[in-house]
Formats: sequence, C-alpha cells, structure tokens
Amino acid sequence: MDFDSVSKWLREVYWSPAITKEEVIFGTKNSSFVVGGFDEHGKQVSFLRILSDKVRFAYILDVIVDPPFRKQGIGSAMVKYAMEHPEMSLVYQWVLKTKDAHGVYAKLGFGPINDPERWMIIRGQRGDRSQFEAPCTKVQAR
Repeated sequence: MDFDSVSKWLREVYWSPAITKEEVIFGTKNSSFVVGGFDEHGKQVSFLRILSDKVRFAYILDVIVDPPFRKQGIGSAMVKYAMEHPEMSLVYQWVLKTKDAHGVYAKLGFGPINDPERWMIIRGQRGDRSQFEAPCTKVQAR
C-alpha cells in the first residue's frame, strides 16, 4: 500500500481530516480486510478497509479513490470485490456510513437500517494522537 497517497486522500475528505500516515497504517494493521486498487503501471489509485469478525458482521470504511480516478466505478468495484471475496463469504450483515454517496451504495444493495431503534452509538471527541507521532517504521502494516 502507498500509505503516503492513501493518507493524503483521507486527509482531504470530511470523515478523516488531519489523519496522519501513522494512524492510517495502524488502522490498516488492525483491520480485518484491506483492498487497494492499482492502475496498469502499479500506481495506487484506491483503498478501502473492513472491520469484521468474518462470520456475521462487517463495517466498510475508508473507501477512497484518488481524485483523478473518481466517477469511474472504482470505489463500487472495490466494495463489491470485498463483499464477494471468499474470506468474507460468511458475513451477512454489512454496514457503512456515508454523508453523500447513498446512491452509489444503493446500487450495491445498501439501504437505511431497518431497525435503527436497536442500534446505539457513543461518539466521543477525537482523543490524543501523540502516540502516532513516532516514525512509521515503529508501526508496521501486515
């Protein structure tokens, strides 16, 4: 993964302003499934990650495409690839959160939560990130 590019893209979107490369690497390392998209020259053009038990539940996040490659179906193709991957074949509850891509995800079968009264959340303040100020070499992605 080209974590310099992925970090830059993620810093430029509403859901992860100010995210550091070290945070991206740490989050990737602790994800259940990661997908990167690359062009014919090997340049990374997209990224996503999934948090999952790989049995019942998966949360798709950080779906991001390099701006010049957007609006070409790359993000949708990555999500579809991840959902159909044999490693994720037992999962039957997929969730994600979006502010502006409902139409994109609806085409993949996503819709509003049917029973929002059952879901709960704690949304705290973004905590101290000083642990991520160390050089990337101390946090290795697998």
